[in-house]
Amino acid sequence: MRAALTLLLLLAWPVQAAQLEARIDLSDQEMTVVYEGKAIHHWPVSTARAGKFTPTGLFHVQAMKRMHYSTLYDNAPMPFSVFFYGNFAIHGTTQVDRLGTPASAGCVRLHPDNAETLYNLIRQMGPSETLIEIVD
Repeated sequence: MRAALTLLLLLAWPVQAAQLEARIDLSDQEMTVVYEGKAIHHWPVSTARAGKFTPTGLFHVQAMKRMHYSTLYDNAPMPFSVFFYGNFAIHGTTQVDRLGTPASAGCVRLHPDNAETLYNLIRQMGPSETLIEIVD
């Protein structure tokens, strides 16, 4: 009985929305940045190519690095990295001609200018106030 009551209270507990959300749609290969409930940016992305995967779900920012070099992929540059699930990150890419199509090993790639904008927004709002949502 006590467990059922606890579950009921948890379900009824109000969930505070994040001030900043990065919503990635894998089908559309697009990111929508939402600030306080309003869409403020729509950007093309590249996510996992055939044979690879980009995780789906709700994620929090785990770490941020202004410039990261991939230890898994020949020290590939990953400017303005926002890590959200282990080695998976949102980051800038030099392959801007591939944006809008699946091309990555699983990360979410953005135009470097857009990656910098997102990175700075997250720093300004705070990683704890940021939610990353990835849907099929």
